[in-house]
Amino acid sequence: MAANSSSTVSKPSNIIGGKQSGPSAEQVVAAFQRMRSEQRSMASKAAELEMEINEHSLVIETLKDVDPTRKCFRLVGGVLVERTVKEVLPALGSNKEQISKIVESLNTQMQTKGRELTEYREKYNIRLVGEGEEGQGKSAATSNGGGSKGGAGVLVS
Repeated sequence: MAANSSSTVSKPSNIIGGKQSGPSAEQVVAAFQRMRSEQRSMASKAAELEMEINEHSLVIETLKDVDPTRKCFRLVGGVLVERTVKEVLPALGSNKEQISKIVESLNTQMQTKGRELTEYREKYNIRLVGEGEEGQGKSAATSNGGGSKGGAGVLVS
């Protein structure tokens, strides 16, 4: 059974002289794209949470001027619940604080991911399309030499 599966799977071409030379260009690009995707999803989540903070602030500002015994409705877990303003305001404030802490955590994670991306780009000499054209010209993107590791750079669109 192992012989059948090995005959249908192509072997990686990154073994040179009996030593493994590292991941292939496709693997490098795939890992880079995955890391960029993770960073983008963190950024979109942070933007979404920032919008929620703004909504909470707007509601808090509106309710500050209202009579504390007045009825208000709040959506809790998909269920509309009737409360008073004096019950809702503290809950909104604490929710806003929790969301702010989550946004701070996401921003820290995005900065870390950005540093990882930069290190990865430098390690594998990755250039994005349209980057560095004014100083180096397009020949730098297609040149095989010049890298600090002696390998070819990877061009990512």
